Amino acid sequence: AKIVAPTSQNQGRIELDVRHVVERSRSLDDAALGDACEKAIRNHDPCISCATHFLRLDVLRRPGP
Repeated sequence: AKIVAPTSQNQGRIELDVRHVVERSRSLDDAALGDACEKAIRNHDPCISCATHFLRLDVLRRPGP
């Protein structure tokens, strides 16, 4: 049997949603931004909640207008 996990089915949408979260949440500090990204991932795959605690998020902030 071939098992296809929800994460692999939704990978493209997960990445797009995380991108949107980052774009809308630039004012958050790094820890809060990481939490928001984890929530976006869990919206698609609640079983990954333990794994997302290991999410490594490197935030590079550019001076903006």
